[in-house]
Amino acid sequence: MRTRFYIGIAMLALAALAPFAEAAAQKMPERRLVRKGNRQFGRERYDKSIESYTRALEAAPTSFEAAYDLANAMFRAERYDTAEQTLKGIVADSTRSDIDRSEAVYNLGNTQFAQQKLKEALASYRAAMRLNPDDKEAKYNYAYTKHLLQQQEQQQQNDQNKDDQNQDQNEDNQQNQQNQQNQNRNQQNKNQNQQNQQNQPGKDGTLRQNNRRKCRNGEIHWKIFCKRFFISDSGRIYLQYRHAQLY
Repeated sequence: MRTRFYIGIAMLALAALAPFAEAAAQKMPERRLVRKGNRQFGRERYDKSIESYTRALEAAPTSFEAAYDLANAMFRAERYDTAEQTLKGIVADSTRSDIDRSEAVYNLGNTQFAQQKLKEALASYRAAMRLNPDDKEAKYNYAYTKHLLQQQEQQQQNDQNKDDQNQDQNEDNQQNQQNQQNQNRNQQNKNQNQQNQQNQPGKDGTLRQNNRRKCRNGEIHWKIFCKRFFISDSGRIYLQYRHAQLY
């Protein structure tokens, strides 16, 4: 975007007018300082021109030319914040013409745009168009800034949606992990309960281990006992019991 410059009041270099110019310079010293600042500005010596315009404002605090040119020099020196404050002061001066104020508020939009203050810049360009409806550059900058704002808002919305999706995914993952932990804990409790049941003492005071017991050869397994038959000399059959051995 192009920054507009107020060149200041040009003095005709005619010998016949020289005495009048010197008299005017004595009565209005800010003009001489503004012209000096303009020459320095043209040589891209922006810091020096800022000094000249500042001195001109000190001599004439209400000088529109000095304030306007000072803001332009600050803009070129990339002192956007101070340029913005200077231009706001000009725009607030209701004694200036609509054209002067439209030029100032247009440049105010440029300083705000340079600082990525897109909403503020959009408002400034809109104000410039109200003051000067024929300002094509203000219309272009307004449309361009509005387009950038829409893109920015869309990107922010996309980023927000992405953050929401990531948050939902993280919550789902955490819930799945919690469910898995609960399942593992339940399985551990189940295994522990089974183990406890297996290790409960029996009626005979022994520990049951799967109720699997071992008998010797020739013995019959009966519950937790081993039973053995033998015949006495008289031919009578007797049963002998003993506890079965655990596996």
